[in-house]
Amino acid sequence: MKKIIMSTLVSALLINSSAFAKEDVNASTTKTLSVKEVNSKAVNKAKDGAAFTQKKLVQEALDSLKFAHDAFVDINVGDNKKAKEDIEKALGKLEVILSAKNAPKLLAVKNSVVVKNFLGTSKDVEHVVKDVQDLLNDGKVQEARELLSTLQSEIDVSVVNLPLASYPDALKLTSKYLLENKPKEAKEVLSLALNSFTVVSEVIPIPLINSMDLVALASDIAKEKKDVALKYLSSASDELDKAEKLGYISKSSTTYKELHSLVEGVKKEVEGPNKAEELFKNLTSKLKEFKEKILSSRDKEEKSK
Repeated sequence: MKKIIMSTLVSALLINSSAFAKEDVNASTTKTLSVKEVNSKAVNKAKDGAAFTQKKLVQEALDSLKFAHDAFVDINVGDNKKAKEDIEKALGKLEVILSAKNAPKLLAVKNSVVVKNFLGTSKDVEHVVKDVQDLLNDGKVQEARELLSTLQSEIDVSVVNLPLASYPDALKLTSKYLLENKPKEAKEVLSLALNSFTVVSEVIPIPLINSMDLVALASDIAKEKKDVALKYLSSASDELDKAEKLGYISKSSTTYKELHSLVEGVKKEVEGPNKAEELFKNLTSKLKEFKEKILSSRDKEEKSK
């Protein structure tokens, strides 16, 4: 089965992350948030945004799957008449979805969100990596493995998708076999249809989310609270450094080196005449582009059980 890197549903989570900070920006006019508070809010909002996709699952698709499963049970017990009825119901539930303009090829039916947050700094990452290397050199592989597993700072989103390109046709073929009194063939096709879901996994690096939120907040308060803005920018740079040392890479033409350089340019402007609006916009745009094209080594397709 062809591997799929990213679903439209998950990529939408990445595109909108810069908006997460704006709510905190408004709050910051009356209260200066610590870097820790900014990062905590950024992670919680990203997690909530990912979890919210579960509320948008299409009920018709879930109902269709239920009727298709019922049809499979019907065939097993020899009730081909009821199986035909359930298959027709399953197809009927898909009509609204399939008739919609720009119907997706993959329809999300379930998702899960797992947060793995490394709370240390980029220097802490270096120390842990060194400890892992020392353990490996001493032959303590399992201890090294356990410590290495802590070097993750990400939100993992896994979405189970119904393939609309093949699932409806499988139901129609099942119905055809039932009409021809071929329950064995109908059962085989239906079994394949019920086990052909695509699992798309996406990794959202937390340090990049933190960096974008810190830059957004710094941009809003740069004129009134210069010292705090500079602190946010320094922390944003460290978050980028942490993301790089944790191995999160991107297809973007922008590099970590360029992002660090842009942050430094903004800091100099804030320290000086403080006319950094365009520099902030450019930095924000580059961060967004970089994060949207982040690569995940966990992209996969699996059959659902």
